[in-house]
Amino acid sequence: MAARKRFPGISSDAFVSENDRRALAALKRVPLLPKIVQKFYEVGLDRWFYCYNMSMSVRCGPKQYRTLYEIMRESCAVLDMPEPELYVSSNPFPNAYTSGVERPYVTLRSSIIDTLSDEQLYHLMGHELGHVKAGHTLYKSVASVIAPLLELIGRRTFGLGDAASIALVMALSEWYRQAELSADRAGLLVSQSLDLSIDANLALCAGPNRLSHEMSREAFMDQARAYQDMSALDSIGKVVIFLLMGATYTHPMPVHRTQELERWVLTGAFERIMQGDYPRSEKAA
Repeated sequence: MAARKRFPGISSDAFVSENDRRALAALKRVPLLPKIVQKFYEVGLDRWFYCYNMSMSVRCGPKQYRTLYEIMRESCAVLDMPEPELYVSSNPFPNAYTSGVERPYVTLRSSIIDTLSDEQLYHLMGHELGHVKAGHTLYKSVASVIAPLLELIGRRTFGLGDAASIALVMALSEWYRQAELSADRAGLLVSQSLDLSIDANLALCAGPNRLSHEMSREAFMDQARAYQDMSALDSIGKVVIFLLMGATYTHPMPVHRTQELERWVLTGAFERIMQGDYPRSEKAA
């Protein structure tokens, strides 16, 4: 692949979706949120998460998992952002996550490294770095421990019917899912190939298996478009599934995500950024 284009001074506004912004605004209007965030800092959970991750994962660097480290460094250069710490942890279920409010870090599970090619890992890395650049880490961290935080401030959780708690959990879950769509756009800006980003989502959706050579990008996109074009009755079913089951997942449905990424490309926004037309940060302006 040709050398990746870099985007000097690029702002997260270039890839953060309007739905992400609206969901965040709605989340910030929930009265219970400031108290939850205050308790998150009081308890020191950010530091606890950092220490736990360091105790259970291998930190990457020039002498440790150099290939992953170089992918991360190049991805940071593309998005014009500081380098977070990068870790690898042992886990048979492919995934990656970003955390750390004061000290951001990205952790890749060992199985995701086996699932994706080096080129596909650029999409994944860009996705995770997009969370950091967009400032998602605080609310992502809060979302991961929302139930115990509610208990700490004496609120009843979902099962016991506290309306304020339910409102916060639902708003946080909706924002979390929309933030994933924004991060996918950052992944595409780093992979710089829609085909590569689609292949990465396809591989993650199917998981590692011995027949992965039979995967079809075209068939996957046909499936994604069919999912979006379902009848009104089926669409109601999608909404119900999204609300009832989607809240149990930190990542929205991969098929939906892939179609949303294609739709963003079709607006011309991706190509404009590739040509150097993108919002810049105040420092770069």
